Amino acid sequence: MRRNSIRTAFTVCAAASLAAVMGTASAAPATSHATHATHATHATQQRQAPPVLVDCFWHPDVRPAEFILACGDGNSRLVSLHWSHWNQNSAVARGVNMVNDCKPYCAAGKFHSYPVIVRLDHPQPWKKKPQVQHYARMTLTYTHDHPDGYAQKVSYPLWD
Repeated sequence: MRRNSIRTAFTVCAAASLAAVMGTASAAPATSHATHATHATHATQQRQAPPVLVDCFWHPDVRPAEFILACGDGNSRLVSLHWSHWNQNSAVARGVNMVNDCKPYCAAGKFHSYPVIVRLDHPQPWKKKPQVQHYARMTLTYTHDHPDGYAQKVSYPLWD
C-alpha cells in the first residue's frame, strides 16, 4: 500500500511539473510577442513624440504654463501660457512676458507685463538626448506694447 502511495505521489508531481513546463512554454511565445509589440509601440511613440521645450535646468517640457527666458537672473519670463497647438513642426501659445525694467538697477527694478504670442519651431535632436527632438527657436510677437529696447517681434535661439 505504501508503495502505491509513493508511486501515486510521484506521478502526480511529475504530471504537475510537466503541466507547468508546458504551460510556460506555450505561453512564452505569446509573452515574447506581446513584449515585442509593446517595444514596437514604444519605439513608434518615441519617433512620433512631439518636440520638447528645454528649460533652464535642462528639463524637457511639453506645453509648460511658465518658462524662464533669462536663465541667469530671471528678469524675463513667460507666464500664463495657453497652447493652441504643439506638434512635430511648431507650437503656438498666448501668454504674458514679465520683464524687469532694471531701473535704476535690476534688483530694484519693477516687472511689467506684455501680452505675447509665442511660437516655437526649428525642431532638432537634443544634444543631451539625441533621440528626443527639441524646439531650437522661439519667436515672441508682442500684441500691444513691448519692453523698451525690444522690437514688436523678436526671435531667440533656444539652448541645446
